[in-house]
Amino acid sequence: MTARVTTVAFAGIETIAVDVQVQMASGLPAFTVVGLPDKAVSEARERVRSALSGMGLALPPKRITINLAPADLLKEGSHFDLPIALGLLAEMDVIGHEDIARFLVLGELGLDGSITSVGGVLPAAMEAGMQEFGIICPDANGAEALWAGDLEILAPKSLVGLINHFKGTQILSRPRAVENASPTGPVLDLRDIKGQESAKRALEIAAAGGHNLLMSGPPGSGKSMLAARLPGILPDLDARQALETTVIHSVSGLLPEGGLIRTRPFRQPHHSASMPALVGGGHRVKPGEMSLAHNGVLFLDELAEFQRPVLDALRQPLETGQVSVARANAHVTYPARVQLVAAMNPCRCGYLGDNDLACSRAPRCGEDYQARLSGPLLDRFDIQIDVPAVKPEELDLPADGETSAMVRNRVFQAREVQMLRYKNEHISTNALADGEVLQKAAAPDEDGRGLLQDATRRMKLSARGYHRILRVARTIADLAGSEIVRRPHIAEALNYRQMVYRR
Repeated sequence: MTARVTTVAFAGIETIAVDVQVQMASGLPAFTVVGLPDKAVSEARERVRSALSGMGLALPPKRITINLAPADLLKEGSHFDLPIALGLLAEMDVIGHEDIARFLVLGELGLDGSITSVGGVLPAAMEAGMQEFGIICPDANGAEALWAGDLEILAPKSLVGLINHFKGTQILSRPRAVENASPTGPVLDLRDIKGQESAKRALEIAAAGGHNLLMSGPPGSGKSMLAARLPGILPDLDARQALETTVIHSVSGLLPEGGLIRTRPFRQPHHSASMPALVGGGHRVKPGEMSLAHNGVLFLDELAEFQRPVLDALRQPLETGQVSVARANAHVTYPARVQLVAAMNPCRCGYLGDNDLACSRAPRCGEDYQARLSGPLLDRFDIQIDVPAVKPEELDLPADGETSAMVRNRVFQAREVQMLRYKNEHISTNALADGEVLQKAAAPDEDGRGLLQDATRRMKLSARGYHRILRVARTIADLAGSEIVRRPHIAEALNYRQMVYRR
C-alpha cells in the first residue's frame, strides 16, 4: 500500500497542493526522492532517517521511494521533511493512514526528532481551509495558522509528541493566538524634530494621501529622521491589508511571533542592495524589500548611491503595485503596493549651494550626482522637497511642535474621507486614483484649472506629472476639509514639484 500525505509548494505567495506518495517495496535497500526535488528536499532523507533513529525506529531494509506529485513542479524548501516522515511512519504501521489523510502537513525535522519552524504556514493553512483539511505544522508556527480561520490545527514540538497524539496517549492542545506580530520599539515622535516646518507639512500630506516623497538636502538636515517618523502618523492596516502583508512575511520566513501584522511595514534597505534583494528574485525566488513593504513604506536613504539599474527596476512596480519575476525556472508575482520615500544629498559632498562648504567642482558636481537618477523615476515622486540645514538658533529651542498623535489624527480623518469617496472603486487613497476616477474626484475650480494649465506649459510637465499634482492637490483639499480642489491647493501641490525641474 502507498501512503499519501498532502503538503504544498509555493509559487510566489500562492500555494500549490503537493501529494507526497511513500512506497516501500521489496528489493535492494534504497531511499529515493523523486518529483523534481531541490537540494534541501533531497537532504530530507538524512534528516528523516536520523529523526526516526532518535526515537528508536529504524527504516526497514526495503526499497523506499518518495514521489512528490506533480512531478514536473520544482519542490523547494525544508518543509517537506515532516510529510515524508509521516508517510514513512504510516507505511511502517506506527500510525494509521487515516490519521494523516485529513491533514495538510509541513515542517522541518531536527536530527533529534524536533520539529522546527518553516515559512509559509499561513498561506498553507488558508489552502487547508479551502480543501476542508486540518493542518499539522511546527509548534512555533501554530499561532500563525490560527489566522486562517476555523480549522483543526496540530502544532507539535517533536515527532514523538505527534505520534503520541495519534495514539491517544498525549493530546496536543490548540495553539494560543498571538495578537500582534508588528515590531515593538521606541516610539519616534515628530515633536523631536527642530524646525523643518515645511518638510513636516509635506510629510503629513504624503501620509494623508499615500504619496511618494523625495527629500533632498545637506547632511544632518533631518531627512532620515523625518522618514523614520512617517509610520507613526500612518493609520493601521485594515483586516484585508493585514492578512495580505502577513502572508508575504510568512512566505519569507519573517514572522517568528506568529501574530498578525497590523502596523504598516517600514523597510529600509542599504544602498548596496542588489536588484533581487530590492524587487525580488534570486536563485530560489523570494520576495524582495519592495514586497516586504507591501501596504507600508519603502525608504531608500542615499537614493543616488543605489545602482541605477536597481532603481529603474522600481518604475514598473510603482505603477502596477506588483512585481513580476520571470526566470527560466520560475515565473511568480508578488504584491508590491508601497509608499516610496527617498532621501538624497544634492551632490556628492552634500553642500551644493553653500559657498563655505561646497566643493570646488560645484555646481557641476551636483549635476553629475543628480544625473544618476533617471527622469522617469523622478517623475514617479508626487512630492519633491528641499530640506535645508537647520538654523543654529532652532537647535536650542525646546520641543514644542505638534506631536505625531496630533498629526496622525488629521491624517486619519483625511483617509476616512478618501475611503468613503472611493468605496466603489477598490482603492483607498488619492495616490491610487487614476483616469475618470481622478478627474471626477480632483476636478479643480476655474482658477485652479487655469493655474495648473499654465504651470503644465511652463514646467513642461508630463501627463504623469500633471496627474500627480492633481492627486496631491486633492489630498491637500481633504486635509483642509474642502470638497472642491481650489487654486491654493493647486499652488501648494505645484510647489512640491519644483525641485526636479531645477536640475
